[in-house]
Amino acid sequence: MIQDVEILPCSTSAFIQPKRMLYTQEGKAKTWDMVDVHDSVAIILYHEERQALIVVRQFRPPVYLKNNDGFTYELCAGIVDKDKSLVEIAQEEILEECGYQVPLDSIERVTSFYTAVGFAGSVQTLYVASVNESMRVSEGGGIEAEQIEVMYIDVADAKYFVMDETKAKTPGLMFGFGWFFENRV
Repeated sequence: MIQDVEILPCSTSAFIQPKRMLYTQEGKAKTWDMVDVHDSVAIILYHEERQALIVVRQFRPPVYLKNNDGFTYELCAGIVDKDKSLVEIAQEEILEECGYQVPLDSIERVTSFYTAVGFAGSVQTLYVASVNESMRVSEGGGIEAEQIEVMYIDVADAKYFVMDETKAKTPGLMFGFGWFFENRV
């Protein structure tokens, strides 16, 4: 349960830096406010034995401001803030968030795309991997203060899940599920 909510100005952050861009486009002076943020990785995870796609459910304060719930359903993902390759960061996020140890050579790059283009323009690199119970080494759930719930969406129910507007989902999840149905089912 979320309680005692207070919204304050943010003048410093390890995750974002507000910026203002002044520029001229076709002879007209323009101003654009934006946020410099980390790029990220996301992973479409297919559980072979359960025949399910794995998603994580977690509280996101900006979504809370929109729907007074704040819980989102997302692909396993993480920011690029370490001196590691993108696939190594993806592997680490799978372990931390979902509890599976997946060999690097079993994590396949799908594509990359820009997210939050109106205010951030960060790049997310999408991967896909299959897991099974022999790869499970923990329950997942994230690290430190993260409170991540691992969920399994049966492939048979995944198209309905994507279109269910009562569940806040990210565009990356929706794109990832679509890619999975187009390329793996």
